[in-house]
Amino acid sequence: MRTCSNEAVTKAADGTPMSLQNVFESLGVTAYDLSVDMLDVHADRNMFHRFDKFNAKYNPIGESKLREVFLKTDNYVGGKYFAHIIKEVINDLEDSKYQNAELRLSIYGKSRGEWDSLAKWALGHNIYSENVVWLVQLPRLYDVYRSANILNNFQDVLDNIFAPLFEATSDPTSHPELHAFLQHVTGFDSVDDESKPEHRPTPTRTMPIPQNWNNKENPPYAYYSYYVYANMTVLNHFRRMRGLNTIVFRPHSGEAGPIQHLVASYLLAENISHGLLLRKVPVLQYLFYLCQIPVAMSPLSNNSLFLNYNRNPLPEYLARGIPVSLSTDDPLMFHFTKEPLMEEYSIAAQVWKLSSCDMCELARNSVLMSGFSHRVKQHWLGPNYVREGVAGNDISRTNVPDIRIAYRYETLLGELSEIYAFYDPQLAPLRI
Repeated sequence: MRTCSNEAVTKAADGTPMSLQNVFESLGVTAYDLSVDMLDVHADRNMFHRFDKFNAKYNPIGESKLREVFLKTDNYVGGKYFAHIIKEVINDLEDSKYQNAELRLSIYGKSRGEWDSLAKWALGHNIYSENVVWLVQLPRLYDVYRSANILNNFQDVLDNIFAPLFEATSDPTSHPELHAFLQHVTGFDSVDDESKPEHRPTPTRTMPIPQNWNNKENPPYAYYSYYVYANMTVLNHFRRMRGLNTIVFRPHSGEAGPIQHLVASYLLAENISHGLLLRKVPVLQYLFYLCQIPVAMSPLSNNSLFLNYNRNPLPEYLARGIPVSLSTDDPLMFHFTKEPLMEEYSIAAQVWKLSSCDMCELARNSVLMSGFSHRVKQHWLGPNYVREGVAGNDISRTNVPDIRIAYRYETLLGELSEIYAFYDPQLAPLRI
């Protein structure tokens, strides 16, 4: 407002350009009035089990126009203000030296031009740092776009998401910015309100293939996950053949809703975020443990939305050997300081009385499950981190005692031995 108040940042309803000052005047707000409280983006008690109110918090002062101006990559000013905000976050990470981040950007599947627009924004504003890699989140909003006649069927969503990726992999010169941007994308996330009712397949009700899914009902979580994973698998084989980086599936799963979400994630995901409902399904929790599927948990976010802090299962998961980590989730809404990750660790340590060994194990798990390169993980965990058991632990870097690593490894081997003791190769071949 002080330096760019006369810059055109959006268009009015009649199509005329509006300056930043015009936008604030239309809202009845001045720069003097602005405060964190006025922005009204912080979570409160009224959001518990109300995901609709949570989504509304993405609009500062309750106005979508401010979100469009400051938090979008494809707006009237080409996402310039959002890039400035991202760079401030990156500068803080680089100054701290000991924090890296996996930041998320959205692709909605509305059109094939989304990827090129996003990549052009990222490269044009030089959104790059050794401390940051990117995940692309895919909101499950087919029903919204189908109702608005933006899409004809679910296959349009898949084509809009994956066709540009295959084209950029096959011929990088056809999408040069996208080809460069994809080298810094490590995974896809699937996001939306998991508590929304959904129609799941039954023995008498089968699911149509994507090109035949043309009604206005949203496909189930498992349907989304399967077709995203199937396309990703083919894409990754292609990229591997071309000597390019691959992308993994890391969805939000088990925060709310039916347990079938976690079943789908168990079969398809590299790791998941939240996983709260595993506490209600011991068998599935045991499978996650046996396969060592990592779970990134955000207790402060869960405390505001779905589960009180003292009921969060993170300490139980950690004690049982599920590879869990602490993660921030929408820090603008759920945290109060410029060190949101430190808030997560400090509150968890105090409430659950975690030992220094527990804290270091959480941090080690965080590095292991992240999408950062092998070289970066070697720097933080040691050159032999990929080896199993104590041989892969460099205590001078991880600060996790060898006895904790040995206990985890030997216990897992013991559980797997119990399972394999009942395996009969005559009944079914074992495929790993």
